[in-house]
Amino acid sequence: MISPLQKLSDPFLEARQLQVFMKRDDLLHPFISGNKWRKLQHNLAAAKALGQHTLLTFGGAFSNHIHAVAAAGSEFGFRTIGIIRGESVMPLNATLSFAAEHGMQIHFISRHEYRQKSNASFISNLHRQFGEFYLLPEGGSNTLAVKGCADIIQEINFSCDYLCCPVGTGATMAGLIAGAQGKGRVLGFSVLKGIKDLEEKIAHFTSAFCGIEYSNWSVYHDYHFGGYAKLPATLKSFIEEFRQRQDILLDPVYTGKMMFGIYELAGKNFFPAGSTIIAIHTGGLQGWNGFV
Repeated sequence: MISPLQKLSDPFLEARQLQVFMKRDDLLHPFISGNKWRKLQHNLAAAKALGQHTLLTFGGAFSNHIHAVAAAGSEFGFRTIGIIRGESVMPLNATLSFAAEHGMQIHFISRHEYRQKSNASFISNLHRQFGEFYLLPEGGSNTLAVKGCADIIQEINFSCDYLCCPVGTGATMAGLIAGAQGKGRVLGFSVLKGIKDLEEKIAHFTSAFCGIEYSNWSVYHDYHFGGYAKLPATLKSFIEEFRQRQDILLDPVYTGKMMFGIYELAGKNFFPAGSTIIAIHTGGLQGWNGFV
């Protein structure tokens, strides 16, 4: 699947002599869209190659990743198990209802238990409880996920000065850095508050995938708007106005924050006149379910 590049038409950008394109990964698939498809595609192939028939993964109650894994399991013939952070709340919210309807077995654990999700003994207990499975980490972020995100660069047939993406776990940005191979500058916009080791995680993902340390990237930490579950009026208004101008719906957790950051930086003349900017729409539109 290849997503289109859409040029934004906006007097605000044109007055600053900026060409801004959006890579519409939100259009890749109705339910497995954006970076979730990018992260899953090579993992799904690996699971099949290993003869695994079950995918087990982790996420919060409104997780885009949980939503996408459930849809992928249904479409590609995998049993899916979602280990959900927090106490069980019934009825299930829209995200978890969708996951259950697409065959995912929902299993709630406490926040304390959830913090053990990377421990070998915890994973062994899950194997004893659920049997054999292919393990997908929280957010789907592993080396194969980085590979999938690096593939994005192969679909862009012209050079750009800036390549922008929202940043959660850092795997998507790592893929873009690796795929760009030192060309242009990669800008990330952190969607979480106070993640002190984010740059370290991105560097680790990048070097683990391609074995090279690049320096042409940076992360901005001023556009998280309080974190995942926050939607202040300023951000909501920006997303609504952007949709009216561009006929593109941004999600409130990831891409909306990135685009707000790009526009604010443009207003501060951060981007030199004549710059070409490509912004990755990472999908996640089901995230609006958490704000209804």
